[in-house]
Amino acid sequence: MSGAGAIVDFKIVYNGENRENWMEKEMAEYPVSRCQKIRNLVKKEGWAGMLVTDPRNVRWLTGFTGGESYLLVLPQREILLSDFRYALQIERECPPLEYAIRSGSIGLAGLAKAILEQENTDPQVPLGMEGEHVTLTMAEVFQQNLERELVPTRGVVEKYREIKDKEEITSIRKAAQIAQNAFRAVVAMLTPEKTEKQIADELENAMRQLGAEKASFPSIVAVGANAALCHAVPGQTRVEEADFLLIDWGAQYRGYASDLTRVIVTGRKTVRFQKIFQVVREAQQKAIEAIRPGVPCDEIDRIARDFIAQSGYGKYFDHGLGHGLGLNIHEAPSFSPRCNTILRPGMVLTVEPGVYIKGWGGIRIEDDVLVTSRGCEVLTDLEKDWKIW
Repeated sequence: MSGAGAIVDFKIVYNGENRENWMEKEMAEYPVSRCQKIRNLVKKEGWAGMLVTDPRNVRWLTGFTGGESYLLVLPQREILLSDFRYALQIERECPPLEYAIRSGSIGLAGLAKAILEQENTDPQVPLGMEGEHVTLTMAEVFQQNLERELVPTRGVVEKYREIKDKEEITSIRKAAQIAQNAFRAVVAMLTPEKTEKQIADELENAMRQLGAEKASFPSIVAVGANAALCHAVPGQTRVEEADFLLIDWGAQYRGYASDLTRVIVTGRKTVRFQKIFQVVREAQQKAIEAIRPGVPCDEIDRIARDFIAQSGYGKYFDHGLGHGLGLNIHEAPSFSPRCNTILRPGMVLTVEPGVYIKGWGGIRIEDDVLVTSRGCEVLTDLEKDWKIW
């Protein structure tokens, strides 16, 4: 394993060529370069290090896709803490990364303590940790094992993840393409007797067949009045039982998510439907046209929300206009009245206004949008107006 160091029985063993030289030549190709941002924070705060416990943050920082592993970021280096099951996977996925494999008699917290002691770290110096991803039980275990002050952090890695690099954008773009192609294939085979669940199953299978790792979230398929439930669970209601259905779905590709929603007319296109559909569609378009660097997220939300309210449907739209996309299906920032984050190039968010009326149904249109240096790019180009029969 070129350039890697494994910690065995708490003793660091370096293998291969000098790690610094290896990193200087190859680091740009590996996510581990992102760790420098966390190292800088550790040094700035005067911490002994920072313990990253969220699996998606570990993945973003290192490229490691396994589970039950933590990343210990020290002022000058980082070490992945794991166990025997993942040793070979770590070597294959992130060769420049040092790692520590715990023995059966010690947990990851004890392993972190042993490493800090080996580094001659002053026990009076605190350790940063991800407060949002640590339960009370985990915090108690960490406190007992690490025997030092623990400083909870909030959204540290997530803040850096808001800006996607070229590789991340390519993955999201591919995830969107897979989702769209799967949707077209499933809609082409739609029949009146199919149930919501059958359609959801077919859609998720089609995405996997087209290259997705899996659906990025459980698909929502809702016929007629069921579409008034924002997160409706697909059931046995058949397509023929109403005049339209709503489908909210997405694909996961190389860990990255896409998220779309379309409404399909399967019966009469009533005046009421047409009016609400047009309101939702215009609200989305107005919001998308306003997306550009320097604009606060809550302003984009307000543009769509005000239009829907002026059209007479304000009380029927009470969720955020959209959310960030990445390794998580929902991540920062978000288009909502509570988020004043300033848009920057590289951010990817959904734009998904909706109107939901109990007993009638709901209409939501959702697309994935990349903030660019001059404005934005809609990554999803699937037709919005669908009538099957």
